[in-house]
Amino acid sequence: MVAAPSTAVSSRETLFRLLASAVGEDRAAFALTTLSIDPVLRDTDERPSRAQVAMALNAALFLDLLERVPTAARYVAQIRAKGETIAFDHGALRTIDGATGDLPSGCEAFTRFLAPMGYEVGGLYPLPKLKMTGRALLHRDLPETVPQFFVSELHVNELPETTQAAAERVFAGSEDPIGVAEWSALQALDAQGDCSPEQAATIVAGALRAFGRQHPAPALADYEALLEHSKEAAWIATEGNAFNHATTRTDDVVQLAEDLREEGYPMKPSVEVSQNGRVRQTAILADKVERPFRLADGSEIMREVPGSFYEFITRDIDPATGMLDLTFDSGNATGIFAVTRQQ
Repeated sequence: MVAAPSTAVSSRETLFRLLASAVGEDRAAFALTTLSIDPVLRDTDERPSRAQVAMALNAALFLDLLERVPTAARYVAQIRAKGETIAFDHGALRTIDGATGDLPSGCEAFTRFLAPMGYEVGGLYPLPKLKMTGRALLHRDLPETVPQFFVSELHVNELPETTQAAAERVFAGSEDPIGVAEWSALQALDAQGDCSPEQAATIVAGALRAFGRQHPAPALADYEALLEHSKEAAWIATEGNAFNHATTRTDDVVQLAEDLREEGYPMKPSVEVSQNGRVRQTAILADKVERPFRLADGSEIMREVPGSFYEFITRDIDPATGMLDLTFDSGNATGIFAVTRQQ
């Protein structure tokens, strides 16, 4: 699912102005000529709509992932070189359902500010093998063209007691990145469905801060305790609530995976297929990153750990509705999580 890219972006577009306020004009232009943007979002109204706020946030997060994941940046560069755009299907993040200090626990840390942007829970996906639950957040206004969020939360109380204690030491010092100014702007957006440009810029800037690590660098001993019983908890310990992955919607994920493998991309060995057969997913293995860890003597060391990655998905039409099947699948999600387990 690719389309011819826009050759230029008008500085008069509401979405461009909003995104540029967060990432600068050059990066905003790059994002809006890389992603497939619904024409509805390209108006020049003075007041940004909640869908435009949501799309600006997603575009900024997409740019952030490209900076952190070289293999994703390589793929996107290839798509741009072909003169095509990317259908951004969804982004995913991981949260902690446990002691998280000033930060609300689990998915609530994100649903609280994504709801005023027009998001609602479109599906609940138990992930028992991972001791997690996933929630798909779907945009009410433009569900097929504004990217979804897949927010998973790890249930700390299902881990062994010693691992629970390590999790509390790592995550209980988390800070809340959303402040009074952001809440005031979010309330206006929630009440009216749009807001002033200044309020929209405040929302996007604050929301971007939420997609990071809100707790201090973990102690190495605590990280290793988490890693033993939950590689997902260990990933959150180093990466926090950063975009775990961004996903391109494509017509034939099976063929694309074969093509990318031939081009030397480190692909997941298999394609995950949903129980209904209509949703198929695979991914490039997570890039490695270096992260700091605290030692018992107070010093720090750097260690290479799995970072974020890039995913691909094919969605067929649901014959019952005649619309694109926007659901997820617990089995697919469990399989995709494995790409950050490469040590």
